[in-house]
Amino acid sequence: MGEKSADVIIIGGGIVGCATAYRLAKRGVSVIVLEKKEIGNGGSCRNAGGVRQSARNPKELPLAMYAVANIWPTLSEELGVDTEYCQKGNIRLGLTEKDIGVLQAHTEKSTKVGLDVKMVDGDEAREICPYISEHVIAASWCPTDGHANPLKTTLGFYKKALELGVTFITGVTVHGIKKVKGKARLVETDDGDYEGDHILLCAGYESRKIANTVGIDVPVERQFNEVLVTEVMPQMFDVMIGVAGGEFYGHQAENGTFVLGGNSGLQAFTSNNDHFVTNSLTAPCISRGIMKYFPVLKNAKVVRTWSGWYDQCIDVLPVIDNIKEVPGLTCAFGFSGHGFGISPATSLALSELILDGKSTTIDISQLTYDRFKSKG
Repeated sequence: MGEKSADVIIIGGGIVGCATAYRLAKRGVSVIVLEKKEIGNGGSCRNAGGVRQSARNPKELPLAMYAVANIWPTLSEELGVDTEYCQKGNIRLGLTEKDIGVLQAHTEKSTKVGLDVKMVDGDEAREICPYISEHVIAASWCPTDGHANPLKTTLGFYKKALELGVTFITGVTVHGIKKVKGKARLVETDDGDYEGDHILLCAGYESRKIANTVGIDVPVERQFNEVLVTEVMPQMFDVMIGVAGGEFYGHQAENGTFVLGGNSGLQAFTSNNDHFVTNSLTAPCISRGIMKYFPVLKNAKVVRTWSGWYDQCIDVLPVIDNIKEVPGLTCAFGFSGHGFGISPATSLALSELILDGKSTTIDISQLTYDRFKSKG
């Protein structure tokens, strides 16, 4: 094949694109990955690293549970990179009766499909993590959840894919997909056309407009999210933390810093979101929210912040599917801010979709594109 052709063209160099390229290359497939900016520049490296099963929609739990049981425990060895995977549980906190209702609903749905998660009261939560505020009255607890380093994991997949011969091309803007004889075949870019037997579209929120060029529309919009990193603190806890309403989440990293993500709700007042920066309004707002749950952090210095867009689908679930209307096109986007933890399993499912026509290892039958079609 020529330098602009391969068996599979992947649009998007985030963790899903890198991990799927790696899995395809392991099966002897030639792959070109096209990325608009730098590898992992988007949400793949701009998150707080949660590897959780709890508080997920049961429709995507098969991916989360498979990844935790079968991939994450040995992923560092497989990639030759320390992903900093830590499986010490996830505690999700509640301050009000309304919060308890939210946590209880998540817990009941998850236990029905076999997840080990339970409700605990405030005192039991403080036994798990003594630094939790006295205002916390209940929590959900999943002992098999954990966290990892998004940057290291994404670049680990990238490195392994490179070693297996995958071609990565950065700084290229994709304008659309073109069909040849009724099949997705060409990816149109500002660097000319790239040709493949199969095309995987996994470019985050920008995927929607690219899919539109072949008549496919998925109801995905972009959402703004931020992450704060504190100074190095004494080691306090290993658990992943979150709250019922999703205002913030995070963990303490191996080096002692706290990595805490959140949404201030003030994105309308920020002026430079396309440049991935925070400002004097948003970070303090998130910090005040964190202190309600962890007053011990009130004097911790925030030494770094970053921000980014994630692709939120209307039903807060991703589309992971071969598109029947456009043979040769597979889509994987709309991960709605919780794609990192399932990405190793997502890449396995995608490699099977592309090469075998269906996912044989993990049930992704409820994440198809046709769920948005009119039933009339």
